[in-house]
Amino acid sequence: MITQSEMLARQQSLTSAFGYRSTAAEVIAGHDLAGKRAIVTGGYSGLGLETVRALTDAGVEVVVPARRPDAAAAALGDLTAVHVHPLDLGDLDSVGAFTERMRAEGTPIDLVMNVAGVMASPFALTPQGWESQFGTNHLGHFALVAGVADLLAPGARVVAYSSGAHFRSPVRFDDINFTETPYDPWVAYGQSKTADALFAVGLDARAAGRGIHAYSVHPGGILTDLQRHLPREEMVRRQWIDADGTPNPRFKTPAQGASTGLWAATAPELLDRGGVYCEDCAVARVVPSDAADLTAGGVKEWAVDVDAADRLWTLSVQATGLDPFAH
Repeated sequence: MITQSEMLARQQSLTSAFGYRSTAAEVIAGHDLAGKRAIVTGGYSGLGLETVRALTDAGVEVVVPARRPDAAAAALGDLTAVHVHPLDLGDLDSVGAFTERMRAEGTPIDLVMNVAGVMASPFALTPQGWESQFGTNHLGHFALVAGVADLLAPGARVVAYSSGAHFRSPVRFDDINFTETPYDPWVAYGQSKTADALFAVGLDARAAGRGIHAYSVHPGGILTDLQRHLPREEMVRRQWIDADGTPNPRFKTPAQGASTGLWAATAPELLDRGGVYCEDCAVARVVPSDAADLTAGGVKEWAVDVDAADRLWTLSVQATGLDPFAH
């Protein structure tokens, strides 16, 4: 297993030929991915849809798990080599049914993009009793990857979508479900995004020996369906939109927001940087634990902490009954 000093060495800032305004198409250009197969959660709207478009343009066959299969089929109707299957990430039984279908097909998988998520939602528990944002954003994706782990081909990559919102909270191991403290939707979201980053750390540590790597990414600020739980007045107060509904010009387009995930999925310079947190098509710098400005970028050490990643892995194995790469 990797040590924390080794993890921090990997997390030293690394830039690329791309940046803040690079698009998915620009990042994927020049990569011949014909014959590859990918799973993209959330692949029928926002960043996920742009990700699927870029991958199919590069010759990738894409599986899109969808909580609303009919809506997904309609959104993806103009794309070829895309297959929609039902999946509710918030229900581990649904995830299990999906991964069972994938195993029955038996087709190797070269890329998993964990794009889907919920943000700042009202308090709710999953059918298995977990706070819904943690249960959906982290445990659902953990179970998905664990369920198809034996299908991951040598050289496969898993990209976990985290967020600058991980600044808001580490994983609250003593109170993940907010049974001891009042529920705060933003703290819960931050916890889940830290968990997504730690999942990449834990997965890479266990799968790298098989030639499989994992990375986490912050896509940047983008207006998508992710904001569906936020009242308009709150988005105005946060300066995400103005009074007329015009987005903040600093926000990225969905095509720009999809670029960092695709860079992490394809960049050869990341082969020896497994587990790192990326933003703006670069490896993010580590920032102090008391840094408060989410818009300034960077990653807090608690999101790339190997001990926390191991603790989360153990919890996730217990929660899902799945232990990928245990042998």
